[in-house]
Amino acid sequence: MTRIAACLTGVISCLCLLLAACGDSTTVNPPATTTAAITGVAATTPAPTTPAQTTSAAPSTTNPATTSPAQTTAPAITPAPGTSAPPATTAISATTPAEAGSRTQSINDWTTYHHDNARTGYIADAKDPAALAKKWSVPVDGAVYAEPLVVGNHVLVATEANTLYSLNAANGQVEWKTNAGQPVPRSALPCGNIDPSGITGTPVYDPATNLIFAVANTTGPAHLLVGVDLQSGQIKIRRPVDLPGMEPAPHQQRSALAVNNGLVYIAYGGLFGDCGNYKGTVIASRTDGTGDLLSFRVPTSREGGIWAPPGMAIDSSGKIYVAVGNGEQTSGEWDKSDSVLRLSPDLKLEDGFAPKDWGSENSADKDLGSMGPALLGNGLIFIAGKGSTGYTLKSGNLGGVGGQLQELNICAGFGGAAVVGSRVFVPCTSGVQEITVADDGKMTLGWKAPADINGSPIVGGKTVYVMSRNGTLYALDSETGKPRATVSLPAVNRFATPTLSNGTIFVGTLTSVEAVSMD
Repeated sequence: MTRIAACLTGVISCLCLLLAACGDSTTVNPPATTTAAITGVAATTPAPTTPAQTTSAAPSTTNPATTSPAQTTAPAITPAPGTSAPPATTAISATTPAEAGSRTQSINDWTTYHHDNARTGYIADAKDPAALAKKWSVPVDGAVYAEPLVVGNHVLVATEANTLYSLNAANGQVEWKTNAGQPVPRSALPCGNIDPSGITGTPVYDPATNLIFAVANTTGPAHLLVGVDLQSGQIKIRRPVDLPGMEPAPHQQRSALAVNNGLVYIAYGGLFGDCGNYKGTVIASRTDGTGDLLSFRVPTSREGGIWAPPGMAIDSSGKIYVAVGNGEQTSGEWDKSDSVLRLSPDLKLEDGFAPKDWGSENSADKDLGSMGPALLGNGLIFIAGKGSTGYTLKSGNLGGVGGQLQELNICAGFGGAAVVGSRVFVPCTSGVQEITVADDGKMTLGWKAPADINGSPIVGGKTVYVMSRNGTLYALDSETGKPRATVSLPAVNRFATPTLSNGTIFVGTLTSVEAVSMD
């Protein structure tokens, strides 16, 4: 019996040593996958992965690249052909070990563009500020075009250098940063106005997998979907998301990603300048990175981009609504461009709307694609685009060509609106405009902000938060439009939109991430 006990003790000791060696850093990443068809794209298993390093650094934030003497290794992901392998994840400060499985969301979480899948940008019970003040500022390695996200105490930020950061919400300390691959220089693209081009579309956090999903534009060029662990920053999923026959170079992934019922949705438009052979496209991948890609492509000969920063809006039944830009066709049968389209969860086209003069709008580049559809609480949709006309639609019957409920001369809308019930705060280029939409679709104009206050707004309590291009953050009374408070921040891109969580506002700028407190 003594010998048996000794043997058992030895076996247990060996198991303990093995388990100690198999911490989070040795979790095997799911294999990369490749695509094989346009609709229902089959995924294939790639070559085996090779090891790389995950670097742990000292707690100092002054030199994140400096490593501590103790380093751990983690399996890397073999890059897709023509792309570069991602650099190591750098852990700047100690983080909680990666959680297994799902995570319960907090009421303070902001997990997707404008807070929720409907893109309302609204938190009802937020306090209204009397003053705004800078809380902290953290420089990052590239311009921030994506809206920051907040999950628990993590502020999640993506840059055009293809880097994802997790910052401590309280003090801005960098908890980890992960690079998804070399971004694409402007000189390697046929047109565009972002240099370099990396992660442009707002990522999305999935509580069911505890992963942050983002699409990186990497050298090749190629678009890659990455799923990054919230706690460790390690890339767990990495798969190409360019369809066969789809030229990656002229396709831009500017629209925000969305997650619903185990699928992550990705939309593509074109580059600034409308160059090259691109078509508006929506792709869906399972959140575990396996299986076939689902896809929808706008049935136009060229263009028809889905590029507005909010991306798709998703209603409570999983129906997907997208705004589509100008197509190459200017007469004849409607090619589904210059439109609002409704797709099923598996990306089948169900319904659509276009203005009666869609052809001439295509010719003049005055289409609806510049603003995301605003889903209202009364089952209606508001949309405005590059022209001056706003439209209201029935979400269950979009109406086809000229089938709007009402139309009204309002403004040119660029970016994402905020929605509070039947009220819409529209990101007009001439200044944010409040409108109220009745159950019959009739629109009533409310207050209008000055012309330089024209960013994509959000609403907390009874306060509208909106950026100007020069970097001023405005807090406006949602009932009157009058300023409650302002604070000056660094310059931002034209589509910048704030994030609100637990009494703090977060803004991504062209050089940094800013946190603003309210009093």
